[in-house]
Amino acid sequence: MSRRSRYSDAPQRVAGNRMSMVGATPQSKDLFGKLSLSKAQSVTSERRTSFFGGGNGTTGNQRNSFFGAYGGSEKIKDPRPLHDKAYIQQCIKQLCEFLSDNAFPGSITVKSLQSPSTKEFLKIFEFLMSLLDPTFQLPSVKVEEEVPRILRDLGYPFALSKSSMYSVGAPHTWPQVLGSLVWLMDSVRLFSGMKDQDLLFSDFSDGSNVVEEGAEYNKLFLEYTCETYNKFMQGADTFEEEDADYLHSLKKLYNVDEEYLESQCQRYQALAEEVERLEKESHKDPLMNKRTQKLNMQTDLQKLCGYRDNLEAFKTNQDHKAATLAEELEAITLQRDSLKQEQSRLQNILENQKFTPADIERINRERNELQQTLDSLSRSLEETQQQLWAEELAQAKAKEGAEKELAEYHKLARKLKLIPHSAANACGHDFEIKSLCEYGTAAMTEYKAQIQNPLRNMITDVEEEFNKLSNKKLSLVESLEQVNSNIVDKTNDVKQLKEQIRRLDEQLEHDLQDMAGEEERWAAEVDSAENHKKLLEKKVMDGHDEATEQLKAAQQQYHLVLQETKEERRTTVNNLTTVLSAAINHMTIIEKSISDQAKRLDRVHKETLQQDEADLKQMKAMVANFIAKANSCFDNARQSTSETDGGQLHS
Repeated sequence: MSRRSRYSDAPQRVAGNRMSMVGATPQSKDLFGKLSLSKAQSVTSERRTSFFGGGNGTTGNQRNSFFGAYGGSEKIKDPRPLHDKAYIQQCIKQLCEFLSDNAFPGSITVKSLQSPSTKEFLKIFEFLMSLLDPTFQLPSVKVEEEVPRILRDLGYPFALSKSSMYSVGAPHTWPQVLGSLVWLMDSVRLFSGMKDQDLLFSDFSDGSNVVEEGAEYNKLFLEYTCETYNKFMQGADTFEEEDADYLHSLKKLYNVDEEYLESQCQRYQALAEEVERLEKESHKDPLMNKRTQKLNMQTDLQKLCGYRDNLEAFKTNQDHKAATLAEELEAITLQRDSLKQEQSRLQNILENQKFTPADIERINRERNELQQTLDSLSRSLEETQQQLWAEELAQAKAKEGAEKELAEYHKLARKLKLIPHSAANACGHDFEIKSLCEYGTAAMTEYKAQIQNPLRNMITDVEEEFNKLSNKKLSLVESLEQVNSNIVDKTNDVKQLKEQIRRLDEQLEHDLQDMAGEEERWAAEVDSAENHKKLLEKKVMDGHDEATEQLKAAQQQYHLVLQETKEERRTTVNNLTTVLSAAINHMTIIEKSISDQAKRLDRVHKETLQQDEADLKQMKAMVANFIAKANSCFDNARQSTSETDGGQLHS
């Protein structure tokens, strides 16, 4: 029992953090400075640190005892090499020597401990328990439940299954049982060694500064404990004076250097400030990195715990199968022993009696048949054991393959956004396969109903959406063809208008040339009239009056013709200008409208085609990838399921 049980179990009225004063034993220079111990710490002084909690400073740890120290629900993996034959032989030898040295009531040899019976194991277990408790008696009923419970209550840190008690000497069970016996043997040795020691502190000379085996510290601590406990029982909740006196006595006992301690405190503060400054200056936060690593390690720990639980369930199943095979092996062994006894009896009869040759031949034939039966049973036993190991390996490989397939399925489902049920493509369905611990036909049917039917519905929805998009694409293509035909018609109209404009330009140029020719003709006529005028002026004398009248008539006629010519030209120019302006304005408006319409149609057409092509390609790729991978996953899962079912049926 731990010495921590000396503390009272009464309700504590004092805060738990003040118990740190109990574990404030100075053990190094970092705590109180220079020590003036005359010799190195001994075994007792080292044990003193763990005697009262080792400075943990929590009241919750003070009532823990040695028994049940590992009584939690968490299972611990045995680090001992129990599957190593050399280590097993060493443990058997140590156990045999210990039993012989302690006068075990029975004949125990190394050979008998290679594969002992359940009766021999219970006898050894009862003997070891009697060394711890002389009044111990092994219960007569439900021994397979009581032995693991007793070991668990004693604090054995590793699990010992109930099924292992049915076949203690089996090759797969005996190493774990032997490990528990070796642990119990070591506990007996430790208990005997502690019982032989004097737990009280020895005498020491008053006024001496030499700490002898921690006796002075024990005396000071017991005095401090007695004073504080008396005041605690009187109703006190704080013990500042006792704490101060106790601390002063400890400093005086260990010759604490106050100045050195203060300098170390100042140095610690300076270093703490420097560390804080460096942490602030650093770009990366080490604390955040450590917290992230802690979260990752906790996640890995949870995964490992889940995998360990699966392995333990698998181990329990295999232990049950092994126990069944061990029972069959024991029955076969009993049958073999009976056959051996029958053979010895017949051999004795053969030696003591006289037989006829027919009897001898019959006896030999029966003996050969029995020998063949014995050989066949031995071979069957070996084949059964080999088959058991092969089945265990095959089942482990099948389970590992199933776990890999499950991980691949989950990876693919996450990639397709089907896991968890709140994912984008999950549509509220749960496509996650929780575990393969109890994987069978019923679980497969349930997972098919849970996963395959929603996937089929989703594929149907995708096909319907694809058909809708295809119809929409066809309608857009038809509208595009219609727009293209309209564009061709408008282009032809533009060409016709351009041809009309070209013709008008040619007609305008021809009219301008005609007008220029007519002006030249009128200019020639004016020149001829002037020449005629000159001739008339020369003949003025002959017919001045007649010439004057003719001149006036000619001038009037000239002005009239000139006015008519100007009016006709102005009318023609105005008409041509109006026609050209109207044609040009009409052509400009039509070109602008057609260009805007063409640009808008091109932009809409390009955007529609790009969007449709991108959506169609994405949908085709997603649907093809989804269908292929889903079919592959279901084929692999179906194949692994058939293999697992076939393996279980064969088993």
